[in-house]
Formats: sequence, C-alpha cells, structure tokens
Amino acid sequence: MKTVETENKGLTRAYKLTIPAKDIDARVDGEIKRIAPTVRMPGFRPGKVPPNLIRKMHGEALMRDALNTAVQDSVQKLLSDKKLRPATQPEVELDQGYETGKDAEVSVRLETLPDVPAPKIDDLKLERFNVEVDEKAVDDQLDQLAKSQTRFDDAKKGHKAANGDQVVIDFVGKVDGTAFEGGTGEGMAVVLGSGQLIPGFEDQMVGLKVGDEKQLNVTFPADYQAENLKGQAATFDVKVTAVKTAGETKLDDDFAKQLGLNDLDQLKGLLRDQQRQELNGLTRTHMKRRLLDQLAATHDFDVPPSMVEAEFENIMAQLRHEASHEAEPDAALKEVESDAEEYRKIAVRRVRLGLLLSEIGAANGIEVSQQEMNRLIGQAAAQYQPKDRDAFVRYIQQNAMAAAQLRAPLYEDKVVDFLFSKADISDLTVARDILEHDLESEEGHVHGPGCGHDHGAAKPAKKAAAKKPAAKKPAAKKEAAPAKTEKPAAKKAEPKKAEAKPAAKKTEPKKAEAKAAAAKPAAAKKPAPKKK
Repeated sequence: MKTVETENKGLTRAYKLTIPAKDIDARVDGEIKRIAPTVRMPGFRPGKVPPNLIRKMHGEALMRDALNTAVQDSVQKLLSDKKLRPATQPEVELDQGYETGKDAEVSVRLETLPDVPAPKIDDLKLERFNVEVDEKAVDDQLDQLAKSQTRFDDAKKGHKAANGDQVVIDFVGKVDGTAFEGGTGEGMAVVLGSGQLIPGFEDQMVGLKVGDEKQLNVTFPADYQAENLKGQAATFDVKVTAVKTAGETKLDDDFAKQLGLNDLDQLKGLLRDQQRQELNGLTRTHMKRRLLDQLAATHDFDVPPSMVEAEFENIMAQLRHEASHEAEPDAALKEVESDAEEYRKIAVRRVRLGLLLSEIGAANGIEVSQQEMNRLIGQAAAQYQPKDRDAFVRYIQQNAMAAAQLRAPLYEDKVVDFLFSKADISDLTVARDILEHDLESEEGHVHGPGCGHDHGAAKPAKKAAAKKPAAKKPAAKKEAAPAKTEKPAAKKAEPKKAEAKPAAKKTEPKKAEAKAAAAKPAAAKKPAPKKK
C-alpha cells in the first residue's frame, strides 16, 4: 500500500491510499479457496468445483467483499503506522473512477485527538460545603406524607361539597352539544380545590350533594394536549354519586405501620437519610463544579472541531426542546438563538474537559470494570419493555460508540473521585440556602481557559438589557447526564396518550435541575473508528 499525506493542518489529517490490484486479487483468490469446499455445482462432486468457475459464478460479490476488506485493513494500518488517534469516525471514500482489476485509490480524512499536556493536579484546593439535616424539613415531609395518605370517609347525608372534600362523579363532555371522544366517564374521584381538573371545573362543583346533577361550562386551555379541544368552549353534564370528607391522619406509630415500618421513629430516620443523601448530592455537585473550573482555568489546548460541533448541537437541541415548553416559547427560543455563540464556548469547554479527564484517567490507571459495565447495561436495559431488553443488550455489545457513551458518566465520576482524593479539601458547615444560592449563582458566568473565577459555568451570562421575565431560559443539560447516543432498534414503550377527560389537565414538563451544565465535560472516551 502506498500512502501520501495530502493535508496536515491543526488536528486535521488527510491521506491518499493506493491499494495495488494484485493485493485485492489475492484476497479474492483466498476467499475462493475458503469457500470452495462448500460450493455446489451440477456435474461436479462437492468441493471439486474449479476455482475459475467459482470466480465466474461469484466473482462480483467476492470482488466487492475483497475490496471492502482491503479498504478497512488499509485504514487501520494507516492509523497504526502513523499513530493516529481519531477524534471521530474517519471519512473514507473510494475513487469514483475505480475499475475492477486496477489499483484502488482511497481518500481518508480525519480529525485527530490533540496531545493533551501533562495535567496539573498537584495543587488542587477545594471547599466542601456540609449541611446538617434540618429537622423542620423532616417534619414538613411528614406532613406532606400524611396529606398524601389522606383517608376519605362518606360525608353525612345532605353534606354540601366544599374545597378539600372528595367528590365522585359520572360525566359527559360536549362541544357544540355533541359528546366528544374521551369525554365520558364514570366514578371519577377528584378533591375539590386540588387543581386536578381544567380551570373552572372544580369551582362549579362546590356546594353539590350526592344525587345532584349539574351542567358545567368550561373552556379548554389554549395549550391543552388534545388538538381538537384547544381553546374550545365545552359543557360537562355531571352527576354526583358520592361526597367524602377527609379524615384526620395522626402521625403516630400506627401511621408508620401502615407504611410497612415499625414505628414513627423509623419513618423519621428514613426521611433523614433521604435528606442527607440529597444534601450530599448537592455538596458533591458544588465540589465537582469548582474542581472542573480549576481544571478549565489551568489547561488550554486545541480541541477537534467535529467534537465541539456535535456537543454544541446536543446543547442546542436540548435548549430548543425546553424553550418550546416555556410560557412564551417564541421569546424563549429567540433568547436561546441569540446566545448560540456563548453555548458554543460551553461546548468547547465540555470537550476540552472531557479529553483532560480521559488523559488523567489513563495516566492513573482508572477504568470501568466489566462487572461495572454489566451493571450499567442492566440498569439501562431495565428502562425498556421486557421483550426489547435482549435487543438493547446486543446493541450495546455490538456498538462501540453506544457502549462508550453508556460508560462515560461512570468513568468521569471515577476520575473526579480520584481528583478529590488528591485535592486539599477544607470542610465548611453552611446552611442549605447558602449552598443552594452558591450553586444558583454559578449559573451566571461562562468560563474558558485562563478564567480566574471559581464559579461553575452553567449558562451564558445575562445581558445588561432587560428581557421579558416570562421568557425564562431553559436548561441545556443536567450535570450528570451522559451524552446522547443513537437509539437501538428496541424502542422504549411510549406513554399512553391522555384522554380528553376533564381531569386531563396539561402538566408542565419537569425543569432541568442544573442549568446548562458547562461544568459537565463531554464524554471522556471515544472508541476506535468503525470499519467501513
């Protein structure tokens, strides 16, 4: 094979490979010898078909396979001989003028991973914000738990339903006098004043008694999930079949036993443990952001543009999706697009940190064991329907890129834990609101190499000009979220569509907990390129 370098600029490399025709033909001959014992042809005993007849019968397919294999092997040899580390899949293209029997010319273009400078990890200094468990918060959780376990008993005869009471109804919904699909139901229970139903529905049931019938006039919200009902005026003919009042829930040992526990002290202990785990998570997030900020401030090197572009597109796709669920989606989307260049800087930071963490991990023997990988695969497979889990496992096992992306978050956490062990950590006891405020304040600063600030870079800094408060900027990604990967053939079960019942009030999507986490590096490890 002849190799000629055609481009060497920054991290980009390009080569022209020439594969001699005799090498390709030799591969065809080798394949003919391999399959000859299995070839069947009338007039010949099994395994005795002449090679020239096999070539005549299967020559085109054999040549195509031989050429593909020759190209794959040549690209791998190029990477090995030149000690190239591809950042992404190399672009491989066979000369369009190629003819069977002639030398094959192949163009190979790729971006390489940079030579990461020796990481500076000996002088790391961090503060660990420790927060004590708040007993008042535990009591508040107990109260909420008690409310969620409220027992409803039949009200006295003639009792008029009030807010807080549970009303059971049969109903028929109509638009322009005609019942609509999904708008009829029986035995639906709703607590008045809970906001469970569309606006105005519950208010009109206050004062009703068992056996009462009433026509309710409502208007479906403009953002209702059923397209044919958005903004539509409707009536609901309701009949009250039961009215129930809330019984008193005592927070005592009996209450705890109803939940399967021994006593109230055990229940409180569980709630304290939950709160402690949550606080430990906030503390770790805070320390991790500060750690990554220090690494970003002391390391600067070129990063592959293709990796930056992929990370940037991931960020923008998430932002656009979340903007579409804002109160003023057009304004939110406009603000996202106006800050696109700032998010590109965040993408650069993520990629650089990902490569840096990978280098630190490799230099210190950090790896994800096969046992840990099996656990990750099992946890991910559990999100699929049972019939699709085996297909997902096979997909991960056969797709190096998908496996790398599944592995990346755990690998990153293990490297971060190693760096914590190397850092000089001072403990500071603070109130929860101080920790949360410090995490929130980190969202207003964009970091880059040489930045002297020690705040997390979660989203672009706000512009000086005032903006509409309603157009709240969405989050780009959660801190610990792994980079997205292409989905396997096995699909997750789709959630059932909400019926057009009055109870089907639109719920707002859950907000991302950590805004535009630039403090999170991109996936640290990249697999070897796929053979073409």
